Amino acid sequence: MAERNEPAEEVLSKTKKKQQAKQVELVAEQLTKMADNQLSQLALPEALVREINLARATRGRSSYRRQLKHLAGVLRKQDEVLDALLGQLQQLDQVGRQEKKQFHQLESLRDRLCQESSFAEAVDELAGLVPASEIKALSRLARSVHQNDDRRASREVFRRLKKLLTDQV
Repeated sequence: MAERNEPAEEVLSKTKKKQQAKQVELVAEQLTKMADNQLSQLALPEALVREINLARATRGRSSYRRQLKHLAGVLRKQDEVLDALLGQLQQLDQVGRQEKKQFHQLESLRDRLCQESSFAEAVDELAGLVPASEIKALSRLARSVHQNDDRRASREVFRRLKKLLTDQV
């Protein structure tokens, strides 16, 4: 018997191939629904960008689905591009999650400032993060919320917190 030194190719079942094709189709759909500024951040070949823009411009449900399947087919033919694209999308997703987490932290800090029961604790937390002059202004706005239930002041507290903490990063 002769030994084969060639690596045996992994044979995928029909079901597995369909699942992979569906995943690529979901990536294609994600690309078409992505905001322009996010899409411009991705390093994509010009031909692929044209296909994405064509799918975006396609009107009509059936036409769009057909164009989406075509885009997925183009992606499946370019393994290296698809792998790089998946990595870039994952990185964008992580950045988005990080921004969302920061946003929720700012909301929480604003809410604690605007509640009389947790106000002192929140001001102590702010002492290490922002200058004293800003703490005074934020305290004034928070007291306005405490005394008058001022929604405008609450929004202003959030705006200032966001500006202060994003300028530091």
